[in-house]
Amino acid sequence: MTARAADRARYDRATAHLDAPLAIVDLEAFDANADDLVRRAGGKPIRVASKSVRCRALLERVLERDGFAGIMSFTLAESIWLARSGFDDILLAYPSADTRGFAELTSDPKLAAAVTVMIDDPAQLRLIDEARRDGTEVVRVCLELDTSLKLLGGRVRVGALRSPLHSPAQVADLARAVVRRPGFKLVGIMAYEGHVAGVGDAVAGRPLRSRAVRLMQATARKELARRRAEVVRSVRAVEPDLEYVNGGGTGSVQHTAAEDAVTEIAAGSGLYVPRLFDNYTSFSGRPAALFAQPVVRRPGVGVVTVLGGGYPASGAPGPDRLPVPHLPEGLRYDPQEGPGEVQTPLLGAPADDLLIGDKVWFRHAKAGELCERFDALHLVEGDTVTATVPTYRGEGHTFL
Repeated sequence: MTARAADRARYDRATAHLDAPLAIVDLEAFDANADDLVRRAGGKPIRVASKSVRCRALLERVLERDGFAGIMSFTLAESIWLARSGFDDILLAYPSADTRGFAELTSDPKLAAAVTVMIDDPAQLRLIDEARRDGTEVVRVCLELDTSLKLLGGRVRVGALRSPLHSPAQVADLARAVVRRPGFKLVGIMAYEGHVAGVGDAVAGRPLRSRAVRLMQATARKELARRRAEVVRSVRAVEPDLEYVNGGGTGSVQHTAAEDAVTEIAAGSGLYVPRLFDNYTSFSGRPAALFAQPVVRRPGVGVVTVLGGGYPASGAPGPDRLPVPHLPEGLRYDPQEGPGEVQTPLLGAPADDLLIGDKVWFRHAKAGELCERFDALHLVEGDTVTATVPTYRGEGHTFL
């Protein structure tokens, strides 16, 4: 029996009393992935990206482990909810225009102490001030650096369109604006190199593309390490008491941690290991989060149909954004239909061994987005479900 076949047997036994659709997290794999992230971080603390987990119980679990400290959140409403739930170190990784949330944040000392907001433009400071109403609490602020690699005099850009702050001078100018403005405290710098951390460099069947990605990433890492160090020096000249410099992501943990200027690493997807993280030479993780759909039809030889399953991930549309049939091994989509809103035909020899009511196990393309489809995660240890915990959705929250 292969390892994957053994996993399927375990998951089927563990959930035999549960009807699909359902989602699980294999805690042994989850914990092993957490240990691997800590190993790659080389002693620097890991701030957990909540959007890649979207389950309070699992955020608590990972933050109890040595090597993890703090949360990187994705909306202000989520940040406030987490702070009111007892989390006390929350870095909001994206600028917000949530005026109601800013009014709440600036009126509550506990929230103001727990949550740091992200900015990359003085206009965001003005928006916060206009939202204060009667709130007088000091707002903790982090600056986001654009990590993109610019080539040919800026005519070619590699990297996400995020912050407009690219040069040390630009970041230092905004740092001075924060320090001069009453009611704000500059505490950190963040730089997420998504073109390194979030792009696989070993795509199956595409050796030339993989080689080009590795060359691009090596160039980008070298350029960013130099520029990030310059940015940190420039900002520390304005605010010597910076609390942290955050960088990285699951795919670049060890590379980013090697930079002296970086004090902490961000990661989250590496806990669940969705399919987009299969194509890396620098690490390999164990799939920990899966969902099961029930077989409801047997249209013919080599074909079964499961209920639902059309859960595409965000990003540029393409086959890599689709969930992938994982267990039993050897199933594939019908190219004329793909994963459907209500039903999904699956092709392959394993289909002939599946009966009505059997489970087919899938991996989502991304990590936390799986939790937008399910109210609960069944936590599996060995061949037993030892707990069932709510996702954000299960607690009544869909923040985006």
